Amino acid sequence: MTQTPNSTQSAAPTALVIGGNGKTGRRVAQKLLLRGIPVRIGSRTGAPAFDWNAPVTWGPALEGVDRVYVTYHPDLAFPGAAEQIGAFSEVAVAAGARRLVLLSGRGEEAAQLAEESLKASGADWTVVRSSWFNQNFDESFFLEPVRAGEIALPTADAVEAFVDADDIADVVVAALSDDRHIGRTYELSGPRLISFADVAAELSKATGREIAYVPVSHEEYRAVLLENGLPQEFADLFAMLLDGRNAHLVHGVEEVLGRRPKDFADFAREAAATGVWDV
Repeated sequence: MTQTPNSTQSAAPTALVIGGNGKTGRRVAQKLLLRGIPVRIGSRTGAPAFDWNAPVTWGPALEGVDRVYVTYHPDLAFPGAAEQIGAFSEVAVAAGARRLVLLSGRGEEAAQLAEESLKASGADWTVVRSSWFNQNFDESFFLEPVRAGEIALPTADAVEAFVDADDIADVVVAALSDDRHIGRTYELSGPRLISFADVAAELSKATGREIAYVPVSHEEYRAVLLENGLPQEFADLFAMLLDGRNAHLVHGVEEVLGRRPKDFADFAREAAATGVWDV
């Protein structure tokens, strides 16, 4: 019998999904449940609670767990992330949760330090490095700009291979479920490189109204982030990731799943049909 997220009653080994209410975690939890794998949501509101900044919560969350999907908030590239990932991984392995799948970022050198910390724990590890999510436009920080009809960003002509959260989740579930993925690092992207002007065009087509891309300077964008209470590191990370380092396709989705990843145009059409961008 499958368990609902946060259930702790099953004697069967359980998967801990850290960030299980987030864009990828929610999908991973649902897909694991469909496979009959009990799931525990790792969050501050979970039962038991999980908090990256409270190591005392890690042990109870790991009780009865044999595999973990590891996501880190706010970002693996932030100061202190590598140390926390390393400490948690050691606790997890000692508790019997040897299978750890880490969500990382493409082109983030600081995030790779966290990857190495996880590997050093002795876990049966898999690393999944992802490009920007399609779902940033309907579930995250670009949602309100799309509804407002204007996406203002300091991206110039930068291109990105946006990847769909469902593709990421399918790869993660495969890695959590199949020994063939132990010790592998997979880089994920969508099937094509597109600019933010292309993104605006695809969203305009999907919604039937004009969504404009407006270029701004990094200084202007940094000021907006700071005004909205976001840390300086977000602005700096944003600038770094759009400097061309990820302006190429990778093929982890095809390698793991044997199919092409979802195109941004298909995502936009499906999301628009839900009414999420209606105004």
